[in-house]
Amino acid sequence: MPIYMDRHFVEGATRHAIANAHAEDLKLQGKYGVRFLTYWFDEARSTAFCLIEAPDADTIRRTHDEAHGKVPNEIMEVDPVVVEAFLGRVNDPPVPRGSSDRAAGVDSAFRAVMFTDLQDSTAMTSALGDARALHLLHVHNVMTRDALRQYDGREVKHLGDGIMASFVSIRKALDCAVAIQQAFAEYSGHHSDTPMRLRIGLSAGEPVEENSDLFGATVQLAARMCSHAKPDQILVAESIVEHYGGDKSRFVAMGNVTPKGFERAVPVYEVAWVRS
Repeated sequence: MPIYMDRHFVEGATRHAIANAHAEDLKLQGKYGVRFLTYWFDEARSTAFCLIEAPDADTIRRTHDEAHGKVPNEIMEVDPVVVEAFLGRVNDPPVPRGSSDRAAGVDSAFRAVMFTDLQDSTAMTSALGDARALHLLHVHNVMTRDALRQYDGREVKHLGDGIMASFVSIRKALDCAVAIQQAFAEYSGHHSDTPMRLRIGLSAGEPVEENSDLFGATVQLAARMCSHAKPDQILVAESIVEHYGGDKSRFVAMGNVTPKGFERAVPVYEVAWVRS
């Protein structure tokens, strides 16, 4: 059966109330021939997201309606492999030993998305030859993945000359982007004959959006931030700035641009970083 993700707006709900609603869904899943795999809840934004194996979207609505009356606002079919890549799981998180809190480990599903892009990777192959260029790409992969591990980033997709990654924490996403740029600057300082320079772009958002594509607009905007960036630059969308809980002085307003595929101009911010 197909896998779906739905979104509920649940104003004023608590994580325990949503956990109870999930438990009611589980009681009815056999009756309707569905399987509720897991859920995410964002108390700050009053949104819950369920991951369900079901024959169709209408069956999901009927099950939710009978279980607790909270019918989803949107439902879309998803690839569970992609869900796990972005969100880190496709099943309920384990309850910690000695705890009865069923909501423990349930996170928000709001993610920061980062794209990296290695400058002139095609020209690098032409200038250096396949073997040496491939070696540099391996170095690129190692340095980028080391930073992702350090800052709890999840690699969603390898893009050949870059990586798409997701983060639960916007602060960690930004710190990771800075660490990546610093690592490449240090490498290039010691290898002036074969320097490597990156562009990095970030955006943030929720998984279910109007275009029926998991993190669709968030991914597109992060990619456009990356393509608009210059080498050694980190550009971020306004969603990153809005939801960042720290000192906003680390962001430098760069004006508005109209990214490819977007109807309106959007604000762009640069993240200042210092070579280590």
